[in-house]
Amino acid sequence: MERIKKLSLWSGLLGFVVVALGAWTRLADAGLGCPDWPGCYGFVTIPVSPEEIDLANSKFPDTPYEVAKAIPEVVHRYFAAALGFMILCIAFLSFKNKELPSDIRRLSFFLIAWVIMQGTFGYWTVSLKLWPQVVTTHLMSGFLTTGLLWLLYYKAKDRLETRTHWNFSSTTKKLFTISIVIVAIQIFLGAWTSTNYASYSCTDFPLCQGEILPDANFKEGFNFFQSIGPNYLGGQLDHESRVAIHLTHRFGAVVVTLFLLFVSYHLYVRKFQTLALGLVGFLTLQVLLGISNVIFALPLLIAVGHNLGGLLLITYLGILRLREH
Repeated sequence: MERIKKLSLWSGLLGFVVVALGAWTRLADAGLGCPDWPGCYGFVTIPVSPEEIDLANSKFPDTPYEVAKAIPEVVHRYFAAALGFMILCIAFLSFKNKELPSDIRRLSFFLIAWVIMQGTFGYWTVSLKLWPQVVTTHLMSGFLTTGLLWLLYYKAKDRLETRTHWNFSSTTKKLFTISIVIVAIQIFLGAWTSTNYASYSCTDFPLCQGEILPDANFKEGFNFFQSIGPNYLGGQLDHESRVAIHLTHRFGAVVVTLFLLFVSYHLYVRKFQTLALGLVGFLTLQVLLGISNVIFALPLLIAVGHNLGGLLLITYLGILRLREH
């Protein structure tokens, strides 16, 4: 149990790193920095010498080699592979130790199956040339992987150490469940905004192009049955469709903020002041990062931070809801 606790802790921390690297890769337009998978232009790492670069360009003439884009992609892949290996070790330990609690064993086995699926989506991200449906699913799957690793850590920790149980009421648990659902929807909207390159569609705040409701095409913006390919780098939607996506993400942020503030108040009056303040703190951080993305025109570090803020928020809510089950 102790080894599973330590492995899940380090895996959970690494999960945040992998999500950050994935966001960095996507936001730096490096999603196709390596046009093949799992190698990069046919190499285990990246082409370095002039001869290797010439060979890479001859193999993939439609995607000329750019070292500034290949590096983020390869770094992300290697860290993701390291995380997959650590999850494999957790599953092996759970399989070997038949005396572990059933919830920990089930969670360990689910994680290994999930990370295999996540790797498949990583392959499809490249092979389908950044098709938004796949990239969005890949991002959200990474969030779930990290959240489950932290849940596994706390469940293992609770078996080894004595702690005060929260004993939340059924009403509080329902509020947490609703919170997780609406935050997950908001994360999806943020991912959909990013993968369709809609982040620059509204460059002012709090208005969008000087209006509350500018011209927007919601039907095409949320057409999940768009054709595949040939290449989604830079996006394929028209301006009005991207505006619709961006606006929906903004409106969703208002809904999430108001509801989580209500949940925080609910926790505070029921004597869970520390948990309430933690929720308000994570929410405030995420709102400020989102606004900064617009005001400062999507600087890379702030945009990556916004991804991590969403991960932190939903992981926190998930642990509050599921830790004692």
